[in-house]
Amino acid sequence: MVTIERKGGDRTMDNHGRGPGPRPEGPAAAPDETGPTGPLPYEGVWRFTAPAVDVSVPQARHAVRDLLLRQGVPVSDDVTQGLLLIVSELVTNAVRHAALLSPMLAVEVAVGPEWVRVSVEDNHPYRPTALEADHGRTGGRGLLLVREIAREAGGACDVAHTASGGKVIWAALPLKHAQLP
Repeated sequence: MVTIERKGGDRTMDNHGRGPGPRPEGPAAAPDETGPTGPLPYEGVWRFTAPAVDVSVPQARHAVRDLLLRQGVPVSDDVTQGLLLIVSELVTNAVRHAALLSPMLAVEVAVGPEWVRVSVEDNHPYRPTALEADHGRTGGRGLLLVREIAREAGGACDVAHTASGGKVIWAALPLKHAQLP
């Protein structure tokens, strides 16, 4: 079972989720200076850890879905489905490729006024890259899929090293689905 805890005991992000942190570019990312000055009820950062085993994949997906519902995050069905698929892909990758060196993984959900970011962190030092699709293989397309989901929604994703030598892979999506030109 997965328990989500509010990170650092503080439900707000730096600059109420409008700061320079990972988030989609464009109009949805710009702060609304006419809106409320304090955080919205659904804003916050939550983090949970789970063992790097197969059963953690659906548990992480359900925990993120339940968190979005419980907090009343105004996210469209399309963005929710994309976000849950991203969580599944990132946790699956951590389980398949990092479990030997990282028996635990961490999932973080950060919600700002106009975007939601999920990240998966493990202690394996290898930093994956989105590989070209090899149509003869049955796997190996997870990061390509994550990048495409983020792009289609008007969001962003990236991989970064952690201070402990591991890595964190994140994707940020706007709360409302963006239409591509």
